[in-house]
Amino acid sequence: MTEALGRASPGDLKWLDAARTVASPGFNRWLVPPCALAIHLCIGMAYGFSVFWLPLARAIGVSDPVVCTGMTLADALTTTTCDWRVGDLVWTYSIFFVVLGAAAALWGGWLERVGPRRAGVVAACCWCGGMAIGAYGVAVHQLWLIWLGTGLIGGIGLGIGYISPVSTLIKWFPDRRGLATGMAIMGFGGGAMVGSPLADLLMRHFADDSQVGVWQTMLSLAAIYFVFMMAGALGYRVPRAGWAPAGWTSPGAETGVGTGFHVHLRDAHRTPQFWLVWLVLLLNVSASIGIIGIASPMLQEIFGGRLIGADVAFTAFDTDQKAAAAAVGAGFVGLISLFNIGGRPLWSSASDRLGRKATFAIMTALGALLYGFVAPTLTGTSLGLFVVVFCALASMYGGGFATVPAYLADLFGTRYVGAIHGRLLSAWSLAGIIGPLIVSRMRDTALAAGTPRDLVYPSIYQALAALLLTAFIANLMIRPVDKRFHCAEETADTVPAPTTAVSTNQALTRSGRITIVLAICWAAVLVPIAWGIIRTLEKVAVLLD
Repeated sequence: MTEALGRASPGDLKWLDAARTVASPGFNRWLVPPCALAIHLCIGMAYGFSVFWLPLARAIGVSDPVVCTGMTLADALTTTTCDWRVGDLVWTYSIFFVVLGAAAALWGGWLERVGPRRAGVVAACCWCGGMAIGAYGVAVHQLWLIWLGTGLIGGIGLGIGYISPVSTLIKWFPDRRGLATGMAIMGFGGGAMVGSPLADLLMRHFADDSQVGVWQTMLSLAAIYFVFMMAGALGYRVPRAGWAPAGWTSPGAETGVGTGFHVHLRDAHRTPQFWLVWLVLLLNVSASIGIIGIASPMLQEIFGGRLIGADVAFTAFDTDQKAAAAAVGAGFVGLISLFNIGGRPLWSSASDRLGRKATFAIMTALGALLYGFVAPTLTGTSLGLFVVVFCALASMYGGGFATVPAYLADLFGTRYVGAIHGRLLSAWSLAGIIGPLIVSRMRDTALAAGTPRDLVYPSIYQALAALLLTAFIANLMIRPVDKRFHCAEETADTVPAPTTAVSTNQALTRSGRITIVLAICWAAVLVPIAWGIIRTLEKVAVLLD
């Protein structure tokens, strides 16, 4: 970072230019993953914003909500005398992910032109600035400001911040593309695991008899995240044109792996491969996101009193039993989140050995089998096996996210992979609507027809299995991109390398400094992750008790 800043005056923004991020000879590529994780851990808090909904639903009443009968959603946007309903607040979450997909698609090409450093800085300003505006909206009790700041502006930061680390890491790890994308996207999945308990601690600190402490917490998180995201953005480097890891040679286009060429952004969406991968991601996400969203009530409704050692149905729970079962449900959600996170580097790293197509074939086929045949037979039977099945499904949900960028790089090359990945994320936005819609509609219809709560889910599982079976077939249809779309990759360095000789002592000193910097950078991201895992395991202990 000091190297980049040293080339420009403080008021000169040229230090953000793509040319200033080209790594010097001898740069250690393992310095880049912590930068990617720093950004993804921060924006991943989008998954954890539900921690604010209940406190915000009593922001005026503090101890009890101030309920206004007949208040519409339009009224809720500007009211200063009535507490918001959770349903009004959840719209922020929906705005997040719709805007994420749109922003990634709209600004993916811009990212490839300006480089990851400028994109990372813009993402930090949008995400943290949006949270600050949202905090002000909470302070003055204006829901429209929360939607505008946290939802819209923050969502733009989400989209740009999501694709910039992925694009950068793929270029640094052509030999381990799956591992690279798994490391980056693991951070996005783990953001809520760290941010939610931190937000809870901060709200407890700021809350008193006159306030719930949400706006102070959001503002504090915005400041913390801004420091981390800026550090990650300024630490970005991109490899010189023609760079390759020591001892690694390209496997060649004849293997079906997209190395040695790239497909231009303007042509990618004209290929059937893009739309087949888009469909696979859409179906894989749709099949899991709806179930994950109701994981806690699903477990409680299926197993009822067995969760708490009582012979009673879910509908007959008293107040204490509801609280005890909810604690077990929270443990189940925590365990699913751990497997969602862990599945990202696990499946994406496996794809480096198995191949991307084979990995998606395994994930979609196994998912269809578990949803279609195994899960329906577990209703009210083995709690342990039920948990194992859904942890496996959660790992493949996360694994699909982590593996798909490497899949795109194989098919289209790395030159425009960030922009292509951004356009592909529109599938995620649509899946965020389709998946929950399928699950909620089928669940509500079954309950309205008088179906017992523990028997509502088998038909839902089979519908989701059908989605994954379709994804399996679509994945089998993917072939290498036709050569008429290929453009030759640059092979010569575009930035001249310094020719200054370096002595052995200087090399050893530099190596020692790099080792220290590596340790500091990795500790900065691994310590928060470890803390988040410990806090999550505390919840999981209730389930395993």
